[in-house]
Amino acid sequence: MKVLMTAFDPFGGESVNPAFEAVKLMSDKIAGAEIVKLEVPTVFHKSIEKMEKKIENEDPDIIICVGQAGGRFNMTVERVAINVDDARIPDNENNQPIDEKIFADGKNAYFANIPIKAIVKEIKDNDIPASVSNSAGTFVCNHIFYGLMYLIDKKFSDKRGGFIHVPYIPAQVVGKKNQPSMSVDDITKALELAVKASVENKDDIKEIGGEIS
Repeated sequence: MKVLMTAFDPFGGESVNPAFEAVKLMSDKIAGAEIVKLEVPTVFHKSIEKMEKKIENEDPDIIICVGQAGGRFNMTVERVAINVDDARIPDNENNQPIDEKIFADGKNAYFANIPIKAIVKEIKDNDIPASVSNSAGTFVCNHIFYGLMYLIDKKFSDKRGGFIHVPYIPAQVVGKKNQPSMSVDDITKALELAVKASVENKDDIKEIGGEIS
């Protein structure tokens, strides 16, 4: 089995992106699966294109995209990607789409088909905070997540995929008032546990993970 992990380069004035810093540190073999790592640009459309080429070249069984969510205090496993780009800030090539569809022939939304609740349980059972998230935003994180699930729907139907948001690392919150962070070692461990859960659980578990708002 092979798992592709994608993560973004720094954006929004940051000098690092904790997503790729953690992915770089992941073991090359987890639960018997070979781990392939890919840095993607924080750029609309180019991020999807680079991921698609890697999927074609590596033929992974599972694809997990990882991105930074500054302000979140835990690992958040995304449930759904929506077919809209609505950028609050420009991407790394100064693109700032507003209320645009990602793919005109795509569904309004796609759900992850990795076992999101099994992943959350695996991470929490190892003393790292995690939860299901029901919004991946409308920036490049949602964009690549939607693009991945669109490609699985249209082209790679035998594959499973999803998206995980990670918090800032401590170095990023120096000078930022009241912003949570998580060590890169804990983020790396959590991502490895996410892979383990994805390999070991083809079907998700049924466990409380909903939110009131």
